[in-house]
Amino acid sequence: MAKKRYQGEINDKERSKKKLINAVGKVLKTKGYIGLSATNIAKAAGLSRRLITIYFDSVDDLVETYVRQKDYWISASGNTVDMIAANKGKDTKYILDYMIQNQLDYFFNNPEMQKLILWEISKKTKIMYEVCEDREHLGSEVFKLTDVELQGKNIDIRAVTALLVAGIYYMVLHAKSTDTTFCEIDINQPEGMERIKNAISLILENAYNN
Repeated sequence: MAKKRYQGEINDKERSKKKLINAVGKVLKTKGYIGLSATNIAKAAGLSRRLITIYFDSVDDLVETYVRQKDYWISASGNTVDMIAANKGKDTKYILDYMIQNQLDYFFNNPEMQKLILWEISKKTKIMYEVCEDREHLGSEVFKLTDVELQGKNIDIRAVTALLVAGIYYMVLHAKSTDTTFCEIDINQPEGMERIKNAISLILENAYNN
C-alpha cells in the first residue's frame, strides 16, 4: 500500500508557492507583462490573491522569483558555459556561432522569453534590469576570449554580435506576430530559418577573416 503523503501546513505552502510561480508563466504567455497583476496570477493559479503577499511580499517579488528560476539566458546558451571554460582564446568564432544559433532556436520556441524581451524594451523595471545584467555577464565571458584571439585586429566583434542578436529578436517577434515575410524570408518555415542560420555563420566567418 502506498504511503500517504502528509498534507500539512508546510506542504500546502510549498504547493501554493509553486502554483503561483507557475501561474506567472501562464499569464506572461497569454497576457504579456502588462497582465502580470495579482488578480490575474491568482486566478491562473486557482488561489487567493492574498497568498501572494503572504508568500512573496509583493507581485514584483513573485515575478522576480519566477524569472530567476527560469534562468532564460543560461538555457538559451546551450553548452556555451562549458565551451567558455574549456577555451583558451582560440577558435572563438565557433563559440559565438554556437551561442547565437542556440539563442535563435530557444527564443523562437519560447513564448515566455519572447514576452520578456518585449517587456525589456517597453518598460524600465528593476526586474528586467537585473535580467539584462545576467545576460551581459554571459556575453562578457565570451568577449574576454575573443579579445585574446582578435588582439591587434580591427574587428569590433561586440558590435557584430549585437546586430546579430538584435536581428534575431526582431525577426522572431515579427514572425510570431504577423503573417508576413521579412526581406522575403519567413522563419516560420524551415527553409527560412535555415537561411538565417547560414547568414549568421557567414557574417561571423567574414568578420573573423576581415
